[in-house]
Amino acid sequence: MAQQFLSIEEFNQLIQQWNDKTIKVTKQEIGDYDETVLRLNAVSYDTDTRRVDDYQAKHKLLLRGDGTMLTDAANTQPLPNQVYEIPIEDSTLFQYDDERFSLTTDRGSYTIELITE
Repeated sequence: MAQQFLSIEEFNQLIQQWNDKTIKVTKQEIGDYDETVLRLNAVSYDTDTRRVDDYQAKHKLLLRGDGTMLTDAANTQPLPNQVYEIPIEDSTLFQYDDERFSLTTDRGSYTIELITE
């Protein structure tokens, strides 16, 4: 199926259905690539009203669960604080194609997909 654009509300409804499932998050930013695999326990959002600069996102998507990160150096390490943060802004594009989510921000792109167990 072709990718469809979603509102943040539609994205939230769909991603909540992936609770208690294993997901892979792939991040591609300028000069930075990593993959994280985690057992998704909860999805939430945070707003930072006390940002010191524009590099820090005003809003964050928080994917909570046990997981591991694979970085550029091919090192595997535990997910800090059992949470994966994705910065989101008003301009973030949310897409879904029945298999994976794609989030595109000013800083990079993120893909969230189910891992078949």
